[in-house]
Amino acid sequence: MASSAHKSPFAPAKLARLPAIDGVTFATAEAGIKYKNRTDLMVAVMAPGTVAAGVLTQSKTRSAPVDHCAASLSAGGTARILVVNSGNSNAFTGAKGRQAVETTVSAAATAADCRPADVYVASTGVIGEPMDAGKFAPLLTGMAKDAKPDMFEPAARAIMTTDTYPKLVTRTVEIGATKVTINGFCKGAGMIAPDMATMLCFMFTDAAIAQPVLQRLVSAHTKTTFNCMTVDGDTSTSDTCLLFATGTAAKRGQAPVTDAADPRLAGFEAALHDMMRELAIQIAKDGEGLSKFVTFEVAGAEDWAAARRIALACANSPILKTAIAGEDPNWGRVVMAVGKSGEAADRDRLSIWFGDHIVARNGERAAEYVEKTVAEYMKGRDIVIRVDVGVGAGKATVWTCDLTHDYVSINADYRS
Repeated sequence: MASSAHKSPFAPAKLARLPAIDGVTFATAEAGIKYKNRTDLMVAVMAPGTVAAGVLTQSKTRSAPVDHCAASLSAGGTARILVVNSGNSNAFTGAKGRQAVETTVSAAATAADCRPADVYVASTGVIGEPMDAGKFAPLLTGMAKDAKPDMFEPAARAIMTTDTYPKLVTRTVEIGATKVTINGFCKGAGMIAPDMATMLCFMFTDAAIAQPVLQRLVSAHTKTTFNCMTVDGDTSTSDTCLLFATGTAAKRGQAPVTDAADPRLAGFEAALHDMMRELAIQIAKDGEGLSKFVTFEVAGAEDWAAARRIALACANSPILKTAIAGEDPNWGRVVMAVGKSGEAADRDRLSIWFGDHIVARNGERAAEYVEKTVAEYMKGRDIVIRVDVGVGAGKATVWTCDLTHDYVSINADYRS
């Protein structure tokens, strides 16, 4: 885990307190996979009838655990147990990696008394190092037996790698007249440029929602949350985002939702999107070595997708991110990033703002631009850069962070 010297300036003084969710229990353990004297294994056990939905990395070198999650989702998306380890991503590990997953899944299925298809696994950490699942698979039965409901924070801590704090969010809404809860936690600080998911994100609800409806919600809202966040432009081999619905709210009178058009779903859907958005922002606020949280708002593009690509071109530009770290209002680098995006932009209508300060208007430096004033704005921790590319009505927002010397140090020493 990152040293305290690199602790994010955005780490909350007090973590969110997530309430227990009926039908979900957790356990953690120190399995010694890579780290010493800290938990690195997490198990979530779910009640019979639980369904899962998820989005997974589109990396062409994705890990064996991702392959298993894809198979479980394709098999109908029923779920009874989730096993997550940190310290080793079990990616690019060939037949040994697949065997490690089989060993883990077999032990987890026994622990939860379920089918292998009801097991979900995820791993995060170093790529390319063989993982000995035999070191921790024997722990799973005891962990499942001892699992407790009020363990969201310990579960979140167990899956951290270079994160400097656990990311935890909760929302409570009503479906019909029945109150339901959605809790989520995620990890991620580097190798973050999600492509269908984020590093690792796990969400849980007691709502009774059919699996196809749940899948539609997760897929739709990943697009405008996790896929609009980046730290360094690198998509992980292990990206996994899963939402588990235990359905236990039905015991309290909630009629199951089986149709995505059901108006009773509106509040839940809004809360889910809001939670996913907050989790995505928390990851950007814990980017490795960051000193500033940066929001890029692009307007005037051909459509939303074009605006997002322009915003990502800015958010993933090392030369622009280092200027932000240096508190330099170098709006010329924004012009560069817009131009390299490949999306339509009218050079002579391009306008740029740093915060509330307009720095460029209609293709040239704004007459009222004052370097000293904007340089003072750049000393803040929260930086907003707005761009209007002048060709349409498309707009999008992307969240990121700056690029500092500490990012280089963390990643130069990652395997040591």
